[in-house]
Amino acid sequence: MEIAEQLEIIKRGSSEMIGEDDLVDKLKEAKKEDRPLKVKLGLDPTAPDIHLGHTVVLQKLKQFQDMGHEVYLLIGDFTGKIGDPTGKSETRQQLTDEEVKKNAETYKEQMFKVLDSEKTKVVFNSEWLSDLDFSDAIELSSQYTVARMLEREDFSNRYQNNQPISIHEFFYPILQAYDSVAIEADVELGGTDQKFNLLAGRKLQKEYGQQPQAIIMMPLLEGLDGVNKMSKSKDNYIGIDEAPSEMYGKTMSLPDELIGRYFELVTDLAGDEVETIKSGLEDGSYHPMKAKKKLARTIVAEYYDEEVAEQAAQEFQKVFKQGGTPDDIDEIVIKKEELENGEMWIVDLVDATGLVDSKSQIRRLIKQGAVRFNDEKYEKINIDIEVEDEMIVRVGKKRFAKIILK
Repeated sequence: MEIAEQLEIIKRGSSEMIGEDDLVDKLKEAKKEDRPLKVKLGLDPTAPDIHLGHTVVLQKLKQFQDMGHEVYLLIGDFTGKIGDPTGKSETRQQLTDEEVKKNAETYKEQMFKVLDSEKTKVVFNSEWLSDLDFSDAIELSSQYTVARMLEREDFSNRYQNNQPISIHEFFYPILQAYDSVAIEADVELGGTDQKFNLLAGRKLQKEYGQQPQAIIMMPLLEGLDGVNKMSKSKDNYIGIDEAPSEMYGKTMSLPDELIGRYFELVTDLAGDEVETIKSGLEDGSYHPMKAKKKLARTIVAEYYDEEVAEQAAQEFQKVFKQGGTPDDIDEIVIKKEELENGEMWIVDLVDATGLVDSKSQIRRLIKQGAVRFNDEKYEKINIDIEVEDEMIVRVGKKRFAKIILK
């Protein structure tokens, strides 16, 4: 593939690129020597449940793989014990070895749903960071001043608000930068919130006599509310491990103005097809509902297959267009002895289904009229519900559970 064509693909959907001239030189040299570029993504294994927001950068990595380059999935099992302070208002709790190992394995399993495992090298930064002694640490820390560290917005805000900043937190961007030195990264990807850390890699590579890595920053994906960044805490996410019907239904709830953006950032459709859809949405020749159905099918097919995507589409048609109930509903067993006079507090009953992450969210959803039992709406939280065998609990339009009373 020609360099100009590769650059076009690399830039598509990205927020910012730093070191484009360096990247062009690297692409020319790699082509001349018939070798792939080393493309790095560094991750501290602190949040093992991946949603579509996390896959924005993974889709870009997959594009690099499709162009013949080599992806280094760098699991920060060492730096994970520090915790990335980016955007945090307080010191992160350090992870244990057991937590890091467990989260790292989960990350690998989920990421290979997007990345080609045959073209991915998984490395752990403890391989080189554990070998550094204290004199090495002092040498590394000499590359950055406290003033430079306080240029970071999060550190600056905490300093101005008299909130504590531990010295070990300053080491996080330095050690992440050293990861780039250790693997001699040609390119590093990250979100826009990682700019300081990514630039640290370029600086440290120069200090070690390496050609600095190019930086590609990907945008932070808006969640289903169309406003906030996709997040489990905001309950505006689509998880890549969710059931196909749930994934499809959530996609169909996406605001129309985000359809084109999702096609571009979280699917593997060819660029020209994405542009056709986006232009059609803009000029009105492509109906948003038709585009949204295509988006939902594309997303489900990517994480399952075409047959499953078709089933999810039919299920959606049955449940949401015809007002039916899904055929495949999770069954939740409740023991009669757990009830008081055959009843349970409405919040506890919804919580028992596992359909909602927290009781505070359950309270909010009940007040919004989003909770039904056997299709009867309840909007008060200070009531007890008579629990019946095979009772259907519905939260919103997409979440169902069947109560089995024993």
